[in-house]
Amino acid sequence: MGLWLSLAVAMVLKKPLRIIGKVRTIILGMGNPMRGDDSVGLHAVRALRDKLNKLDITVIEASGTGMDCLELLAGYDRAVIIDAIHTMEGKTGQIYRLELEAFDTNGYANTSHDLDFVIAIELGRRLGLALPRQIVIFAIEVGDAHSFSEKCTAAARQAIPNCVRIVCQELSEHSNA
Repeated sequence: MGLWLSLAVAMVLKKPLRIIGKVRTIILGMGNPMRGDDSVGLHAVRALRDKLNKLDITVIEASGTGMDCLELLAGYDRAVIIDAIHTMEGKTGQIYRLELEAFDTNGYANTSHDLDFVIAIELGRRLGLALPRQIVIFAIEVGDAHSFSEKCTAAARQAIPNCVRIVCQELSEHSNA
């Protein structure tokens, strides 16, 4: 099968294209496009998509739950997640680099709709899904993730280029060379 046909099949099937000797990476921008600052992850991956042109990196926007992400992450070796975060003491626009172990979770959910991202990943691994071994989360501190708006606040918007730079640096430090 030719390269272009393989790419077309990979896109239609939403499966990562296997490139021999390369680490397959997915960059997943999370957020609700109608909830103001909550969409900051979506805006960041749009900016990243313009900077990245590599066959071994897939850039996707997602607005689902933790369970919805499992299917998107399956088959990749490494994942970079960009999402909004709201902490008690954070300053809007501040960027955090987190790993799954940084999240405190009780491992309990009333329904499958209550599953957060960390619990969903743990469930996926226990079910034998081929999930990334390395998952890094870049969380952008937001101020207003609840108002109905298609635009981020100025402070959150200003963090996007910095987040893009940090993610590009992360990718180059852990390149597939």
